[in-house]
Amino acid sequence: MNDPLLVLVHSPLTGPLAWEPTAEALQSLGHVVVLPDLGPAFAGEGPYFTGAAALVAEALGEYAMHESVVLVAHSGAGALLPTIAEAVPRTTATVLVDAELPRPGQSWFDTAPAELGASLRELAVDGVLPKWSDWYAPDAIADLLPDDFQRETFTAALPRLPLAYFEETAPPAPAWPPGPCAYLRLSAAYVTQAAAAVEKEWTVAELPTDHLAIITQPEKVARILSAQINELA
Repeated sequence: MNDPLLVLVHSPLTGPLAWEPTAEALQSLGHVVVLPDLGPAFAGEGPYFTGAAALVAEALGEYAMHESVVLVAHSGAGALLPTIAEAVPRTTATVLVDAELPRPGQSWFDTAPAELGASLRELAVDGVLPKWSDWYAPDAIADLLPDDFQRETFTAALPRLPLAYFEETAPPAPAWPPGPCAYLRLSAAYVTQAAAAVEKEWTVAELPTDHLAIITQPEKVARILSAQINELA
């Protein structure tokens, strides 16, 4: 099939539930979408990058008829893209949505501000971090997800990640990127990453909302992503 298969890669911190509304919106626009669950890769001792990539490759086994794959990553999943692209040779393009940029050869702690890294280490108990929603004051998540049912459903599904994931060095990525790239910025927190994407001459779009607009405004996000993917394909 000529139409690319869209693989929505969720942040390790949020789980696949965060992408589900946008996945449905993309399907309504005629795209074929796969939403792998990377959770099992982060439940053990690692290695985490290659474990997540293997899960994506396995999830695509039944979609062999699609000749090309577009990886679409949200938030922390951006760092996983080079390893996933290597495990999925059909990858022809990538889109990062309010996401970290890949950092081959570096860990999260290598690139994070020292104060933020120290704060994260203090949160860990026996090497395991609390849910992402518990990193901040309750009002912070309520501002992003004002609907009570939506917020409770989202936070209930959040995983607890091992601190070791943030300490793991991302594998080298000599073949990165596998094709054209695009970036969609949603929040002010990712201005620096979007600017770096501009410097790399990626296709860059903006939807000034918030980091979880993939949940609260899926139709708007899907329309922009669809346009970007059609341009990249």
